[in-house]
Amino acid sequence: MIRLALSRLRTSRLRTFLTMLGVIIGVASVVALVGVGQGATSGITARLQGLGTNLLTVTPGSTTAGFTRGAAGSATTLTEDDATAIAAVADIAAVEPEVSTQGFLVNGESNTTTTVLGTTPAYPTVRAYDIAQGSFFNQASLDNALRVVVLGATTASDLGIATDAVGRTITITGVPFEVVGVLATKGTSGAFSQDDQAIIPITTARSYFSSGDKVRSIGVSVADASRIDVAKASIAAILQTRHGVTSTTKDFTISDQAQLLETFSSVGATLALLLGGIASISLLVGGIGIMNIMLVSVRERTREIGIRKAVGARGRDILAQFLIEALVISLIGGAIGIVIGLLVSVAISTFAGWAVSFSPLTVVAAVLFSLAVGVVFGVLPARQAARLDPIVALRYE
Repeated sequence: MIRLALSRLRTSRLRTFLTMLGVIIGVASVVALVGVGQGATSGITARLQGLGTNLLTVTPGSTTAGFTRGAAGSATTLTEDDATAIAAVADIAAVEPEVSTQGFLVNGESNTTTTVLGTTPAYPTVRAYDIAQGSFFNQASLDNALRVVVLGATTASDLGIATDAVGRTITITGVPFEVVGVLATKGTSGAFSQDDQAIIPITTARSYFSSGDKVRSIGVSVADASRIDVAKASIAAILQTRHGVTSTTKDFTISDQAQLLETFSSVGATLALLLGGIASISLLVGGIGIMNIMLVSVRERTREIGIRKAVGARGRDILAQFLIEALVISLIGGAIGIVIGLLVSVAISTFAGWAVSFSPLTVVAAVLFSLAVGVVFGVLPARQAARLDPIVALRYE
């Protein structure tokens, strides 16, 4: 039956190719788009895991003006004293408050505009950063509000000092700073690049770029990841007491990496499903094309069917013949589509720089889907051929 199907398909190569084309495009689209969706999800998940599974982030609540409620984090309710109080919790390993502003950095003829972050020496511990050059600033730099800066890898590159930054003097919004270290590359998280920032002591930031004791967020490293829920409850209790609020009126939010990972995983799965569904539409169109061509083929081969029945072919033999032809078309088209889809994924990863993930399960699903298309859209023409009356078929011109 398979040899007969291949022989029949070879007799009209152009029609066979055009029939396969819909399946090829559909399968290639499924493989490529699902690969892109899975790659984006795995990339974001890896970066979030790189921040540490024991990280908690405390952010301010939202402002309310009249009947209008602002976005989360729009209030200024957290202070450095809050960070000091949180550091006293038994389950906490390290705490780092943060203030930030935009700064114009200059090194000779090179310049860039980036985030200037004021924090404490606990920052690399809490945020799970490695140092590529030099070292992070120490407690003495914090206590004396020294003008020292640690650059992100991208920022150092933009300033033309990617390999020899330590010891150089740059200016931040006109104020000279000595570069004491460069952070190791960590990648981007959403729209924020973790490698494009300049980090200075929070006391120095207060002296030159901001005032007061308010902070934008407080990073907390929990000593034991299994104690995260206990630590969150303790931090919430301390802040509620300090701010004079209750659990229903609290003016802060505490988030952990597990929540973010769960959210991104859910969004990523939905994205991959959506992209796969969109691509499956073209596969559905390809299946309709197969059914159309097979119906035409049954009409064209009515006399052949009559002869086969006259010499002893049973209805199920004719049914199997046409069904296998549809399956061969969809299977070959699916195999070609998988190869093209993988090549397109590699091209997207190479030229667009997008993360692409190849999952064997996706390839298997694409093959099964193409076979299902062949079966579903091949049954009607095959049944029509099997039901032909041999006498009527032999008289057909």
